[in-house]
Amino acid sequence: MDSIKQGANYVSEQAKKATTGASKEANKDVAKDSDASLGDRASAAKDAVSDKASEQKHDAKGEAHKQQI
Repeated sequence: MDSIKQGANYVSEQAKKATTGASKEANKDVAKDSDASLGDRASAAKDAVSDKASEQKHDAKGEAHKQQI
């Protein structure tokens, strides 16, 4: 039963990783967009860095759940 729970947690972390990865890429695109304002570009760059950290956190948590299976 515990392995089922760990499997579900792994899938959940992988989904969160994918979501933050997509957000990171979108923010990177805004940060590179020369038509966006400087403030928007700076904010998007900051958010992309935050998303990258979250993506790595979810990846690590997912791997931990995978190892517990």
